[in-house]
Amino acid sequence: MTDSRSVDLAREKLIVALDYWNVEDARKLVRDLGEEVSFYKIGLGLQLVGGNEFARELIAQGKRVFLDYKYYDIAETVQRAVAQAAKLNITFLTVHGVASIMKAAVAGRGDSDMKVFGVTVLTSMDADDIKEMGFDCNVEDLVVARAKKALEVGVDGVIASALEAAELRKHTRNKLMIVSPGIRPSGGDRHDQKRVATPSEAIRAGADYLVLGRPIYAASDPKAAARTTIREMADALRPD
Repeated sequence: MTDSRSVDLAREKLIVALDYWNVEDARKLVRDLGEEVSFYKIGLGLQLVGGNEFARELIAQGKRVFLDYKYYDIAETVQRAVAQAAKLNITFLTVHGVASIMKAAVAGRGDSDMKVFGVTVLTSMDADDIKEMGFDCNVEDLVVARAKKALEVGVDGVIASALEAAELRKHTRNKLMIVSPGIRPSGGDRHDQKRVATPSEAIRAGADYLVLGRPIYAASDPKAAARTTIREMADALRPD
């Protein structure tokens, strides 16, 4: 039987992606999920339609916000953008996993509590995709290389598939947090994701936080879907 402490911990580790193109749809999902979910990801879909203001709204409600804009620009621009995000009391923020960009983000974050994460390889990409980008290695090697660089420049964690989580733990001495997207329930549709794992697989592999979008917001009952996911995560977190 799942104990309440494991459920509470699992709830803290679930991030629901608000992958919408208008704020009202996102706002409705937050209302529907109620107290079942406390952590939300705001991405590019909402950025230009009030995403920053909506982030403030969620924070005022006591929710945590993961700003997933994946900043990718010259160092000075990234540093200034991250500094602005830090003023919003954002919890997590992403930048591309390039050393100079991650280093600029750390400088922009300053002494705020916001955690900066470097994006390693998108879970919608596979070996063919990174080969097209000019990398002559497999996906896992590229993820590990970027994670090592992230650790070196001082970011707090990385965005990586749960399929690479165990290797990341080994190569970074457990000093980086791992946020894993591409999470799908057993037997669920992969949609545009190529490197996926179930919630229990991801937790057991070493992921600290899981990001789920469509498996929750596209469900006939999003709150029930979130609750089921949390229970599966809690089972994986429960001490033997």
